[in-house]
Amino acid sequence: MKNIVAGHVAVTATEFTELALGIDLELFTGPAVESAMERAARLDVAREVLAELRESDPEAAAYAESLLRTLPLKPRQASRAPRRAVRRPAVATTGSAVAA
Repeated sequence: MKNIVAGHVAVTATEFTELALGIDLELFTGPAVESAMERAARLDVAREVLAELRESDPEAAAYAESLLRTLPLKPRQASRAPRRAVRRPAVATTGSAVAA
């Protein structure tokens, strides 16, 4: 069954949420990488949108506010090869023998 909201087909759960609630998730959660100035500008706009949502749709506003408290997923860094333990040569003992 297709999930259709306002004539648009939602492919993922995220798209369905965005279409159903009319909330841009990235506006409230932020992209994985952004500069401090980009973050400040995004949060200013998010606060303005949140203020309008509180007046028109308190449930959507509560959801958007919870998104502000989430952190975006950071992109994975290329995995590095594991460090190998360095083997040191055994130290030869001189003149000491242990009797069993």
